[in-house]
Amino acid sequence: MGIVEKLDDLGKPAWIGLMVFGFIVFWPFGLAVLGYLIWSGRMSCWKQRSRGQWWRAEAKSTGNAAFDEYRAQTLKRLEDEQKEFVDFLDRLRQAKDKSEFDQFMAQQRDRKPDAPSADASAA
Repeated sequence: MGIVEKLDDLGKPAWIGLMVFGFIVFWPFGLAVLGYLIWSGRMSCWKQRSRGQWWRAEAKSTGNAAFDEYRAQTLKRLEDEQKEFVDFLDRLRQAKDKSEFDQFMAQQRDRKPDAPSADASAA
């Protein structure tokens, strides 16, 4: 069993400890361990979090065809509901903006003309 397998058996804390030890003893070694961790995907949680929405990641098959089909249908339904909700919010914002604009225009029309300004009388 090689060092990589031993460290994998111990888990992520062992890899992180080796990296920190490497930076303390000889910084290029620590940098090499960090590069290996990133390149090999040993710290896969970093990659998953950077993707953002975890539910959009491709799900592995469970081996149960009925459950996999149910899961796919449920995820599709939830995505459709999310899209409909976002569309609803957009329509709601547009209606609010139109209402505020109409109110502003009504105020502008109802406003009485002010006394002529000094600039207008000088011209």
